[in-house]
Amino acid sequence: MPTEYGLECCPLRSRLEQAVVAIFGPCYHCAFAAAGGYEDTGPLRGATSMTIYLHDTLRAKKIAFEPLKPGHVTMYLCGPTVYNYAHIGNARPAVVFDLLVRLLRRSYELTFARNITDVDDKINAASIESGKPIDEITERFIRAYNEDMAALGVLPPDIEPRATRHIDEMIEMIRILIDRGYAYEAEGHVLFDVAANETYGQLSKRNLREMIAGSRVEIAPYKKSPHDFVLWKPSTPELPGWDSPWGRGRPGWHIECSAMAAKHLGRTIDIHAGGQDLVFPHHENELAQSTCAHDSDTFARYWLHNGFLSIAHEKMSKSLGNVLLVHDLIKSTPGEVIRLALLSAHYRQPLDWSDETLESARRMLDRLYGAIRGIEVSADERAGAEPPAAILAALEDDLNTPKALAEMFNLARALNKTKDEAERSRLATEILAAGDLVGLLQSDPEKWFVGADDSAISASEIESLIAKRNEARAERDFAAADAIRDQLAANSVSIEDGPGGTRWRRSG
Repeated sequence: MPTEYGLECCPLRSRLEQAVVAIFGPCYHCAFAAAGGYEDTGPLRGATSMTIYLHDTLRAKKIAFEPLKPGHVTMYLCGPTVYNYAHIGNARPAVVFDLLVRLLRRSYELTFARNITDVDDKINAASIESGKPIDEITERFIRAYNEDMAALGVLPPDIEPRATRHIDEMIEMIRILIDRGYAYEAEGHVLFDVAANETYGQLSKRNLREMIAGSRVEIAPYKKSPHDFVLWKPSTPELPGWDSPWGRGRPGWHIECSAMAAKHLGRTIDIHAGGQDLVFPHHENELAQSTCAHDSDTFARYWLHNGFLSIAHEKMSKSLGNVLLVHDLIKSTPGEVIRLALLSAHYRQPLDWSDETLESARRMLDRLYGAIRGIEVSADERAGAEPPAAILAALEDDLNTPKALAEMFNLARALNKTKDEAERSRLATEILAAGDLVGLLQSDPEKWFVGADDSAISASEIESLIAKRNEARAERDFAAADAIRDQLAANSVSIEDGPGGTRWRRSG
């Protein structure tokens, strides 16, 4: 492990960040080094202000980001297949790359597309199982996805292309692939001929000969090779389908993204992002068909992938009954808590999800909101404020959110310690500016602490009990004061005595 990531200089190991480490554990550098994970090259030397460094999956290293066209960035993120509500694993790329979108917009004009897959065998199965029309199912879950992601602070994309509205573009791309010898028709199917593409496997670092030799895939009779993938397949009368030169049918999954990206962003895009689970086969196949169709070496100039998310150290699956839907989580947990939990680990690091993950994120937000509570910052001051340079530097270094969060806690700790009002106002403004960039601290601090459901003790009752406690303390009846504190604690209300009086917040 490089010396710069030892305990002496790890960005999360200073005394000011001990609380962060206690909640979330060591930073991703130390955690991965201890686990024998990937070797990160660390912050690149010679970086200038506003230079963003990203880890490119294709080149397997962190490099300086430069868009194809100066001043303008094109970015494509694989979106949902709309047959059910999004689970927490689906939310991770949406939240992580929303942060990248926010960061990029500080320096560039950005065109950001996040697609909708609204033709798929899973959607067909959901329609058959529910007895509801496909359009009704897709419209319902498109709306639910966007509402649920908005609850997590995810901003809407500039373009949200739907697969069913780009069938003509897919058919044209398939035709070009056939004409150029990269695809073939067989029994109503059109398949990509993997062997015809010499660079196939470059993204996922897989050798085609080894894949074929070790394949356990039962080859369909119409395939030349088990790894040839479907571009177009026939549809029976009860399934959705479109007329094509190869008969009535529907597209394969991979061709959808290639066609939509080319339509809206161009044949070569700057950034293609998604979950690690998409590297193979989805993104590998996108790369192959796009470069072959466009006669180009490059489809996406930077490939970004977030790490896997597990549930209590187990893979999330229906069979284990541990699938967590965002739609359900936001009913009992503030969206900001979920967002912070998803940003708590470096985006390329695996993230293990549990009740403790959420509780830790809630405590961290309590600390940040507690620091800025009672400090007036006008909307104009907040809008004109810049996030501190240390936070920008952390995010520009491949979205190092653990370090950025640690820097936010540095500010909160300094704010809590100082008595100088001008300094308190400056620090609060910087915290809020950082929160706006990261997508946090979007609530009013008072509402954050006093919000409750109908079954909880009311705010007026809490204030009344605090007043009685203050009277008891003034009369030096500490037994009565302690009894009231215990009564409040029993109702999940925490109180803090300070120079400005007694503050309270709900802790349950």
